[in-house]
Amino acid sequence: MPQVISPSEQGRAQSLYTSATYDGRPGTIAAARDLAAGFLAHAQGAGGADITAHSIGIARLVVSELVTNALKHAPGPCLLDLEIDGDSLQITVSDTGTALPAALPHDADRIGRHGLEIVLALCRRLEVDQRAGGKCVRAHVDL
Repeated sequence: MPQVISPSEQGRAQSLYTSATYDGRPGTIAAARDLAAGFLAHAQGAGGADITAHSIGIARLVVSELVTNALKHAPGPCLLDLEIDGDSLQITVSDTGTALPAALPHDADRIGRHGLEIVLALCRRLEVDQRAGGKCVRAHVDL
């Protein structure tokens, strides 16, 4: 697991942070999901955070969808940042794509392409920021 930065190292009260870069090799999505699960388990053990198995499952699914979208729709690697601040997990995926994600209208007959719908249903808030050289998608998930 990449280094987890504790509050004393980061200068932020009650905040834990980790990040990793993914290049789309086989196993990338599973590695990103495992990073999220391990990070939350670490937060529960080290910081005494009350994180349920349900919250871990939601985080794993949101990470999976966002990293999949980044690797599918953007050239180059993507960066996954995870930060716990109080009772919230911020999942941020930065990539080199310039196209902003857009949820498609609900269509029960459509096969696939439901990732953003899933993320929107599971997170409290979703932010998308264009940046020089790409974009940043940030999902706020309650723990």
